[in-house]
Amino acid sequence: MVLRRPGEALVLEDLPVPVPGCGQVQLRVEACGVCRTDLHLVDGELLDPALPIIPGHEIVGRISALGPDVDGFSVGQRVGVPWLGWTCGECRPCLEGRENLCDAARFTGYQINGGYAEYAVADARYCFPLGESGEVSALELAPLLCAGLIGYRALRLAGDAQSIGIYGFGAAAHIVAQVLRHQKRHFCAFTRPGDGESQAFARSLGADWAGSTEQMPPALLDAAIIFAPAGPLVPLALRHVRKGGCVVCAGIHMSDIPAFPYADLWGERMIRSVANLTRADGIEFLAMAPAIPVRTTVTAFPLEQANVALDRLRSGRIQGAAVLSLA
Repeated sequence: MVLRRPGEALVLEDLPVPVPGCGQVQLRVEACGVCRTDLHLVDGELLDPALPIIPGHEIVGRISALGPDVDGFSVGQRVGVPWLGWTCGECRPCLEGRENLCDAARFTGYQINGGYAEYAVADARYCFPLGESGEVSALELAPLLCAGLIGYRALRLAGDAQSIGIYGFGAAAHIVAQVLRHQKRHFCAFTRPGDGESQAFARSLGADWAGSTEQMPPALLDAAIIFAPAGPLVPLALRHVRKGGCVVCAGIHMSDIPAFPYADLWGERMIRSVANLTRADGIEFLAMAPAIPVRTTVTAFPLEQANVALDRLRSGRIQGAAVLSLA
């Protein structure tokens, strides 16, 4: 499924099977998650995509061929491919282990063809081995590659907060909720007004309280994580956290943050963003997930219905995650 111009529907096309280059692997895609970042891409909210582009950056597949100079992987092995798809390895952030901040970075499904396809190629450095036990399907694994990884990084940046507000209870939030419950931390869930279904979903995953963004939580929070791409939630969340609290903006795209009184920030409250992920994030989270165990709630679509999946995600009609099935 190919995006030719932002604002237009994806087009089903027959393309040559991609050949892996030096340091790359070729994957037979089993599943690919449908992420809100894909919506931002299709809707023209991300600048300068490499058009035409095959979207998709929550890829689960089996290696079907190895390019030159690839070590540590084998044909038939199941791996996952995330949003961060290539870095230079030479700049200061890369050398400091913060490759998520590499200025030359390239991203899967944005500058590198992604997983809305039967085959994909990926930089072996940014492929994560996935379990072979058979207990978790490719469909269930796919959301871990972005919703899980970005959610985990956002949670890390929130520090050791014991009570956390989650704003926007979608794919990432339903995974983070399971991590918080496993760690015996408390969380409140904030949804769009009137979204009782998502509030009930949050409660089923252990939320101490669930309500709309227009409501105050029962008590001030230690931190907040905003997954919804809505800038007006930032000053609102600041008013919900106690002094010294942190508001983490977890999306790659967000509408503008409106002006707000300095008093809402005062008291050493902080606002910070999450940028991509590091390989360390991936290794840590993907080792943690089966131990919890994290169980993703997915709605599956065939590849040719990618536009349907995107429309349902756009209108808020997905609980958990949408995933394209190619197995």
